[in-house]
Amino acid sequence: MPSDRPTPMRDMFKTRSYAWREVGLARQLNSKFVRRARRELAGIALALAGLLIVYGYRDRIFGRSFDTPVRIATVLALVILGWAFARDVGRALGPQLFRRLDPGTAGIVGFVIRLVTIATAVVVALRIAGLQARELLATTTFTAVVLGLAAQQTLGNLFAGTVLISARPFRVGERVRMEAGAIGGAQEGIVSSLGLLYTTLSSGENSILVPNSQVLAAAIIPLREPEAVDLRARLRSDVKPSQLQDLLNDAVTVPVRGAADISLEEIDADEVVVRIRAAPEVPKDGTQLADEILSAIATLTTETPRLDRGGDDGKGDPGASTPSRH
Repeated sequence: MPSDRPTPMRDMFKTRSYAWREVGLARQLNSKFVRRARRELAGIALALAGLLIVYGYRDRIFGRSFDTPVRIATVLALVILGWAFARDVGRALGPQLFRRLDPGTAGIVGFVIRLVTIATAVVVALRIAGLQARELLATTTFTAVVLGLAAQQTLGNLFAGTVLISARPFRVGERVRMEAGAIGGAQEGIVSSLGLLYTTLSSGENSILVPNSQVLAAAIIPLREPEAVDLRARLRSDVKPSQLQDLLNDAVTVPVRGAADISLEEIDADEVVVRIRAAPEVPKDGTQLADEILSAIATLTTETPRLDRGGDDGKGDPGASTPSRH
């Protein structure tokens, strides 16, 4: 008889979508962003093809006297397109890859993917144009000055991002407060992305982009996430999720971190099984929040909900409520 004991290989293929929802980053898995990233990748591919065609006929189009400027412009264009390609590759692979990873691991993987992609783009650009990096910088004094000034902040943020990945003062999915004069005092939110240039904080429906160099210089204050109420309940078949959402909005008086997450898990002939997740803003209000949710849904359930300490594997009593700590 096959064993139901968890194994590392089996855990590798388990979905981690719930972990993203619980820390308020469910929109990172939104398929809308994937479709947009794929469209942008197609556009970048067409731009690359057009650029390479023009580069191949550069002598006919521009003449041999402009060979060096054309090669320099080609390298710059390839690097810019490569940067955009690296960004969109991370977005396109995100939902498929990150559904199998917890937010902290996904942040590191996403950063490494983008870093390797842009490094590859730079190497390919130099090889295609037939230029060495030293030749590119030393071609003209003007080019060297412009590239130096432009790359100062860019390289600073890039190296700062690498240091943040190594030092790990925080992970994706953690709520932090950053305090520094350069970022306008204090910025608070859930770390949603570790980019090549920016660290993104999610604050409700808004995103705050903080340059990596400023993050490295800021004081980082981790904020403890409150315990979330997580329950599964059997409701009458005539109860709609929107109706349940309105009921909870009216019944719950405890300040919560975002609206309660309601997902439909099962549909039977006479009942439906829903899962409800909500987290209080203050950890000590967790018990009161659980009481208010249970009282609100008591009139809609086909059996009395009860609290227990069951696991989060979906195999427990569907009428049971399972608090979990995030």
